[in-house]
Amino acid sequence: MSFSLELSADVVQVRDWVHEFAADVIRPAAEEWDEREETPWPILQEAAKVGLYSMEFFAAQTAEETGLGMPVAVEELFWGDAGISMSIMGTGLAAASLAANGTMEQLGEWLPQMYGDINEPKLAAFCSSEPGAGSDVSSIITRARYDEATDEWVLGGTKTWASNGGIANVHIVVASVYPELGSRGQASFIIPPGTKGFSQGQKFKKHGIRASHTAEVVLDDVRLPGRLIVGGREKFEERIARTREGKSSAGQVAMKTFERTRPTVGAMALGVSRAAYEYALGYAQEREQFGRKIGDFQAVAFKLADMKARVDAARLLVWRAGWMARNNMPFENAEGSMAKLVASETAVYVTDEAIQILGGNGYTRDYPVERWHRDAKIFTIFEGTSEIQRLVMSRAITGLPLK
Repeated sequence: MSFSLELSADVVQVRDWVHEFAADVIRPAAEEWDEREETPWPILQEAAKVGLYSMEFFAAQTAEETGLGMPVAVEELFWGDAGISMSIMGTGLAAASLAANGTMEQLGEWLPQMYGDINEPKLAAFCSSEPGAGSDVSSIITRARYDEATDEWVLGGTKTWASNGGIANVHIVVASVYPELGSRGQASFIIPPGTKGFSQGQKFKKHGIRASHTAEVVLDDVRLPGRLIVGGREKFEERIARTREGKSSAGQVAMKTFERTRPTVGAMALGVSRAAYEYALGYAQEREQFGRKIGDFQAVAFKLADMKARVDAARLLVWRAGWMARNNMPFENAEGSMAKLVASETAVYVTDEAIQILGGNGYTRDYPVERWHRDAKIFTIFEGTSEIQRLVMSRAITGLPLK
């Protein structure tokens, strides 16, 4: 079989369709919603009406046979604006967690409730991080205990940095059932809308992606029907039994979700990088200083060359991870983390260079590179910091339990 990086006709069609939506609907609204620091419900409604914000769209891109459907679509979306697109994509993390670990009955009941419909779109939230446990998921202190008398799970604790936290229709919460087992004693739970004892805490005012809602959620003696443990109680207890016997198990529920979504986060960062590169390129081709286009100066031209090379290199890593995941190839060298690491740090680098090329203009809010620069930083932090990605990668390639 010959090797080719040419996108299939189906992927190209989706890419162009998403790009059109990003250009016509998202970009014109980006500055407004960044300033408002609110969830852009009108944009979500438009996305739902055209089928972009829907369970079916994300399922189709995930199932696309080459594995490039989701990375390509996400890059175009985030090329439009990272904050608005995070509001569109935020539900995907919770959906990915449920899809990876839930029963068929849970998928059938809760996935539709995560997205709503074209008339009334809904949101979902994945809640893992805590005030004292961000990257260190083994330190999660939110507890869940099973009440045999009532067949209920009782949860207590506080989650933080939750995209859509508190305003989502459905929340997926990671909690520790057997604290003595660390991360291997954790499970995920489905929190239905209107659950007593579940509430939103502090809403965060952020440096970037400000059109995406991020908040704490508080669980105060939350009681859930026994069936709302993701994957079912029987399967969970079987995994715990294998762990206690020293046998291999599925491991950390939070990290399993993150590993599935890291290539997608890389694609998000890639969209921001490309937007900044393209804008800086256009500016350099038009802006004149000393009687010449600034792109004629080697100092600027070399910056653009490095920006373009890094964007394209990051894209290849993201595509490889997407292709591997679709073909059920294990990330033996942490290829998911590799894609996320390089793409996220590329976004920071490229947006910083874009500001430098625009000079004083780039530092003002009159030009979008300032916003893209603020947005880019989050990709080196959420769903595993750059330091965590390097730790995961180094453990994978050395086989040693690095600390």
